[in-house]
Amino acid sequence: MLEAHFKKKLPSFELEADVSISNGILALVGHSGAGKTTFLQCVAGLQTPSWGEINISNKTVFSSELGTNVPIRKRRIGYLFQDYALFPHMTVEKNVLYGKPKEESVSEKVLTAGDVLEMLKITHLRNRYPDQISGGEKQRVALARALMTEPELLLLDEPLSALDQNTRSILQQELLRLQAQWKIPFILVTHDRQEAEMLGDQIIKIDQGKQEIIKGRSKREIIGELNRA
Repeated sequence: MLEAHFKKKLPSFELEADVSISNGILALVGHSGAGKTTFLQCVAGLQTPSWGEINISNKTVFSSELGTNVPIRKRRIGYLFQDYALFPHMTVEKNVLYGKPKEESVSEKVLTAGDVLEMLKITHLRNRYPDQISGGEKQRVALARALMTEPELLLLDEPLSALDQNTRSILQQELLRLQAQWKIPFILVTHDRQEAEMLGDQIIKIDQGKQEIIKGRSKREIIGELNRA
């Protein structure tokens, strides 16, 4: 679950975030420089909001009022960068293992590299290096590394933008399958409105830091909240 209500002053405008998601996929759309990646980085702890509060799984990771700012390594977040950021000198398996929490896991999911390689159907690539695999395979490796963090929230910064249409379509289905299996919120940044419509339970357009809700909460979220009430 993510509750994010904050502002971040930027050189040309102020980003205003007001987001609540308990499950499913939230798609953030908007043109380049609108504030989408800044939103992800504030949630992850890579940037610090100017004001506000961020809660992940009912734990406060940032609060300007309380003076709280939990470091990124302790936020239980998986982050998939646009360029995948794989280490070229490491094999696929070692890249995936790099995501393993350094501290003892408190999650119910105790994962091995073999688990996530099998989950993403890339076990046969475990001994290859990033320059020996395709763009779609790199995306799966980066996703596997993000899942190794045993996250409570997964952030995806335009993860499919560099792929050909066929590979992109396959991996869109893969993301839907993984979210249903993992049952944690995914936040996806995309320029592609069609992709947002396909993947997003919620869609928010960001323009010069301002939010516009394009698609509201999914029925499964609303039912889930009613069941917990």
